[in-house]
Amino acid sequence: MPSSYTMETDFLRPSSVMLFGCTIVSVCACEMWKTFWPNVALQSPNESIRQWCNRFGPEYAQKLKKRQGRLGDTWYLDEVFIKIHGELHYLWRAIDQDGDTIDFLCRNVVTGRQPNAFYVSYYKGQNEPPWRMITDKLKSYSAAHREVLPSVPHSTEQYENNRAEVSHEPTLQRERQMRRFKSAGQTQRFLTVYGVVGNLFRLGRHLTRAIHYREFRSRAFCQWQEVTCAQIIA
Repeated sequence: MPSSYTMETDFLRPSSVMLFGCTIVSVCACEMWKTFWPNVALQSPNESIRQWCNRFGPEYAQKLKKRQGRLGDTWYLDEVFIKIHGELHYLWRAIDQDGDTIDFLCRNVVTGRQPNAFYVSYYKGQNEPPWRMITDKLKSYSAAHREVLPSVPHSTEQYENNRAEVSHEPTLQRERQMRRFKSAGQTQRFLTVYGVVGNLFRLGRHLTRAIHYREFRSRAFCQWQEVTCAQIIA
C-alpha cells in the first residue's frame, strides 16, 4: 500500500453527522478512519452525504426542537419569493425577538391562504400564543391574524419588521450555494433542519463578550454531541 492515497467510500454509516447548513461531517467515522488508517485520506461521495442528511437530519432536528422548548414571545413574520423550476413560491418565515427561527413554510404562489396555514403551523409548534406579532402591511397577514389569533396585538409599523426581512439572507445565500432549491418539499425538509440547527449554533457573537461566547459555543457543541450520540474515538 502507498504511504498516502485517497479512498472513496459510501458504506460508512455515520454514527454522528455534523450538520450545519448543508455541511455534514461524519465525526465518528472520520475519527475511526484516522485511528486505523492515518495515511489514507477519506472522501465520501456527494450522494452519500445527501442520503445521510435526509436520513439523520430530521431526527436530530426533532431532538433539538424538544430541547430548545418554547422560543420568544414576540414573533416576526415575513415572506420572500423564490423560484423553483421557473415557478414562483412563497417562503414564509417566522422568528422571535432573539432572531431564532420558529418555523418555515414553502408554498406555490397559486395555493391560496398561505398565511392562515403558516399561523396555524407555528402556533401549534409553540403551544402558546405570542405576546405580540409583527408583520409588514400585506393585507393577507391581517386577515389571517383576525381568523387565527385575534386576541394577539398585531403591529405593522414601518421598519419594525426589518429583523424578519434581514433573517432571509442566510437562506437565500444557501439557495445560491445549492444552485437553487429543487422542489417545495425539498425546500421544506432542508430549511426545517437548517433553522433548528442554526438556532443552536448562531449565538449572536456581537451581543456577548468573548469569554461568554466561547462558553455558549462549548455548551452548544456538548448539546449537539448528546443529541447525535457522538463518541469520539481517541
